[in-house]
Amino acid sequence: MSESQTKTSGLRKTRVGIVISTSMDKTIVVEYTNRVPHPRFKKIIKRSKKFYAHDENGEAAVGDKVSIIETKPISKKKCWKLQEVLSH
Repeated sequence: MSESQTKTSGLRKTRVGIVISTSMDKTIVVEYTNRVPHPRFKKIIKRSKKFYAHDENGEAAVGDKVSIIETKPISKKKCWKLQEVLSH
């Protein structure tokens, strides 16, 4: 579903994913999908993970492709913040 893209600029990781929830205040849930080879059989499989990201201004909507960047922990589960909205 989402385009997998990983960049490292210094020590902060960047991920590109699709927003799947905006129901919390100033928080979005981003689904990141990565394609990796299976450890034993070497077939390419999809792995997806949900990240909780801080969205201060409420810019992102469900279905948007967004870029998030790693940051210091904001709460128990939230250690990413919205970098930019790539497409609606």
